[in-house]
Amino acid sequence: MLAVVDGAIDVAAVRAAVDAAGHGAILVFEGVARDTFEGRRVLRLEYEAWAEVAEPVLQAIAAESGERWPDARVAVVHRTGVVAIGEPSLVIAVGAPHRPEAFDACRFVLEAVKDRLPVWKKEIYEDGSAWKANAPAGQGG
Repeated sequence: MLAVVDGAIDVAAVRAAVDAAGHGAILVFEGVARDTFEGRRVLRLEYEAWAEVAEPVLQAIAAESGERWPDARVAVVHRTGVVAIGEPSLVIAVGAPHRPEAFDACRFVLEAVKDRLPVWKKEIYEDGSAWKANAPAGQGG
């Protein structure tokens, strides 16, 4: 499951996509909308993407993950549209025989998505709004 969807993400379905009898680890990452950014109160997020362009990027990222961790399965769903505070805008699931591969593959996929996926985020604040570029972890993303 590699998709850009308009509306809520079915987290259980993303998890189910990586489940396998030989997997001793299933890791699910949910990137959720937070209520503050740099001291400003965030009311909601709005995401835009062109799925026909973004989904091949997800496929490439998953293929790269598969080359590095061939026994792991990866599923990624990114949401577009309005995202309320606390709701996930990105869900990554990784199933692997062991936890180190699951964590490593998940981190790789997350950083690649943040760096390469053509998705645009608008933060709506109490006092205005701002478009945000994807940024690697620890850099405002």
